[in-house]
Amino acid sequence: MTSEELLAVLAAVGHRQRLRVIAELTDGRMYVSELARRLGVSRPLLYMHLERLESAGLVVGNLELAQDGKALKYFELAPFELRLNVGTITAALAADTDRQGKTEGNPA
Repeated sequence: MTSEELLAVLAAVGHRQRLRVIAELTDGRMYVSELARRLGVSRPLLYMHLERLESAGLVVGNLELAQDGKALKYFELAPFELRLNVGTITAALAADTDRQGKTEGNPA
């Protein structure tokens, strides 16, 4: 994990609504309209939070067709473990340095 990826995860979980989304999805996948109703938020606002969680790799979204032909967007939790300590931070920074060295043509 690079520092950019670590910051994306921290930003994703650094908001109460996104923590609520994660908590709701612990029971299994759910389509957006139902999730919005359970959380009491609008679908556009929920999509904004889900996009942040998805880009951080914490949730996965899939578009599926219902029997009536209606498209439903389902979200579920991606397997993840969040552990933050000094080692996590220094490893992320080291990954940045390794990645930068590889892109500049320097031996790793």
